[in-house]
Amino acid sequence: MTDTINTVALKDFEVILAEKYAQVLTNKSKGIIICILLVDYVPIADFKAVFNKITTIIKAGAYQKFIFDKQALRAFHQPSMEWYFLEWKKEVYQYGIKTHRKILPKEAWFVKMVMIAKKQIIMDHPANIIKDLDIKYCDTINEAILN
Repeated sequence: MTDTINTVALKDFEVILAEKYAQVLTNKSKGIIICILLVDYVPIADFKAVFNKITTIIKAGAYQKFIFDKQALRAFHQPSMEWYFLEWKKEVYQYGIKTHRKILPKEAWFVKMVMIAKKQIIMDHPANIIKDLDIKYCDTINEAILN
């Protein structure tokens, strides 16, 4: 598990999904759902499967904020990021997820790859919903919960 898992910050959250690649926690009263990746690489089919389960959870609740803790990652996979940005975010937007908080690995090369890929996705897909979302990068889960 990642360093950001803080029992104080997560004391009001319920683990709703625990799998090989990810742990998903929710707090319905705060309208927050958290996905914490647990491994350094998630194959795209498994990534999509986890996020499709998250979509089902989102549909069943009244969530507005999604926190994605990617600190465990050590591999950057562009097709996964494109699917996440262009398909998944668009789908969950219609269910109320408009606030996204992300916790990236501390490695500078990873952060740079994310920013380059994000810029390219926005350029290649100008009609995407990114402008309608509140997206911020945070250092810890606690910071992501509070912001």
